Amino acid sequence: MSQEKSFGNNYDLGATLRFFRKWWKVQLIVFVVAAAASVVASLLVTPRYKSSAVMFPTNSNRLSKAIMDYHYSLDFMDYGVERDCEYALQILSSESMEQDVCNHFNLMEHYGINPDAPHALFDLSEQYRSNITVKRTEFLGIEIGVLDVDPQWAADIANYMACNYDTLCHRIHHDRANDACLIMKGVCDSMYADLLGLDSLMAAQPQHRATLQLLASEKCQQLADLQPRATQTAVDLQQNASYKFWLDKATPADKKAYPKRAVIVLLGTFGAWIMCVLALLLVEAFKKEDSEE
Repeated sequence: MSQEKSFGNNYDLGATLRFFRKWWKVQLIVFVVAAAASVVASLLVTPRYKSSAVMFPTNSNRLSKAIMDYHYSLDFMDYGVERDCEYALQILSSESMEQDVCNHFNLMEHYGINPDAPHALFDLSEQYRSNITVKRTEFLGIEIGVLDVDPQWAADIANYMACNYDTLCHRIHHDRANDACLIMKGVCDSMYADLLGLDSLMAAQPQHRATLQLLASEKCQQLADLQPRATQTAVDLQQNASYKFWLDKATPADKKAYPKRAVIVLLGTFGAWIMCVLALLLVEAFKKEDSEE
């Protein structure tokens, strides 16, 4: 009486070998058909190309203060710290950036989205975020990666985003500097008005001239102290410096990044074969139950 090999308590090697001998034709057919279908499917997938632009955000210190204040210890030429990198990530991933890119390149038409569809904007945003990635590099740089069916478009979008980063930063800082200029102008105008009032009082009340002159001198000193800050604010309002250091500009790729046809074929083929084996095991189990009844 022959004894079948077994491993563990339940596994029967002989039963496994009998199963594969019994169903080898079915498995071979499924394997070949799945491989052919996977090859065809991989060929039907539109290839996409990836281009990447890499930049370093600059230090977010005020340019005017770094240049004009001799006691200011931080250098605006330094690379940005982690805080500046996080700021850059937020701006590059913002909805404002997305809208600028979509409008500039007319991505709704490029992605083949019907603008009259009920969820056109949602579909556009989903396509945008699936094709465009922004991530931090190991050394606090920012990498903008773009996938597109056209390699030139992928490179152009990546480079545009890096350039538009400056535009958005200018817009934010300009609005802030404009508010500061308005406040500073109001304070200076108020001090000028106070000085004119003191001059009028000195002419009308010469007996209090010494006291009024002292008050006027204090006002003049306060106004003089405000002038450097007003000048710095005016410089901030007019500056057009870049907020990034270019490291690598995006160039059109000469090799597709997606799809990986070998991966699609392997996953499709072996996935179908595994499903076939599971289905055959179920068939064997049902047959065994029927025979025992």
